[in-house]
Amino acid sequence: MTSAQNAKTMALDARRLLCEVLPIKTVQIDGGLLVDGAFVPLRDGVLRFRSDSGYNRSFGMQWARFRTNQFDEVNGTSLSMRRFSETRWELDDLRGKRVLEAGCGAGRFTRILADAGSRLVSFDYSSAVDVNRENNGHFQSVIFAQCDIFDMPFCKGTFDFVFCHGVLQHTPDPETAFHYLVSMLAPGGRISIDVYLKDRLVHPFKSKYLWRWLTTRMQPEKLLNLLEWYIPIWLPIDTFIKRIPYLGNWLGLIVPCWNYWATDLSPEQKVQWAIMDTFDALSPAYDSPATLKDVQRWFRDARLESVDVHLGGNGVVGNARRAVRDT
Repeated sequence: MTSAQNAKTMALDARRLLCEVLPIKTVQIDGGLLVDGAFVPLRDGVLRFRSDSGYNRSFGMQWARFRTNQFDEVNGTSLSMRRFSETRWELDDLRGKRVLEAGCGAGRFTRILADAGSRLVSFDYSSAVDVNRENNGHFQSVIFAQCDIFDMPFCKGTFDFVFCHGVLQHTPDPETAFHYLVSMLAPGGRISIDVYLKDRLVHPFKSKYLWRWLTTRMQPEKLLNLLEWYIPIWLPIDTFIKRIPYLGNWLGLIVPCWNYWATDLSPEQKVQWAIMDTFDALSPAYDSPATLKDVQRWFRDARLESVDVHLGGNGVVGNARRAVRDT
């Protein structure tokens, strides 16, 4: 099969996937879809179930600025793959399966899911989905959409895998958002989520909670300009502080600076990641962490099977499977 024929086959599969996961009353027309009588435009390769970034405007701006920083093949690390491995999914198991990615950002995990050969629907609330489309649009079997996790247009019970990492804490109600995602699972389907950890320990990343009362009131553009000015100056000092045993945790609370000094990133990349993730911490409208017990309760209330809730690299990770037959 030629590359052109293969691309055509993948595009046809994407159209079949749309028919499987969208309501029955869906008609493809010029410029978009007619879903239950409502016109959904297809603009720049993205189905627009919403027209703006709303409360997640900062994320649209963030990923337009840091388009490929988190891609392993760009930064020369395995940071994204290590995060993804917390799903405990085998990549081979994703091939040909219907996968929903909720909150795609610039597409660091979209790349992994698409490379695995999944039949992927990847969406974001914000215009970050446009960056994802630019980064991963060459996967013709991927459907890109802009929509709300609380108002997903997809049919319930249609996805074999649901993936949502780095997202729930930035919604108005993480627990409710989780249950919406569970509703998308087909019988026997698997879900993996993570959410920031809420605990009583002292840690430098909690410096954001001393400053968010101010930074969330700033224009995102002004906040980013401020970070791009002070982070390169402050980062070497911050690195020295955070290497101090015990005391470094306390001193690191004073000035917010996400520091990747212990990673394989290059010095230039460490500066860019510090700016990117400090902005990520200070700018979102919502930042709602959860305790380990909170997340365990979410999964228990959802009546999922093979539940595995544990501490992970970004907070609390939860993995589970929907029963083949609901009781």
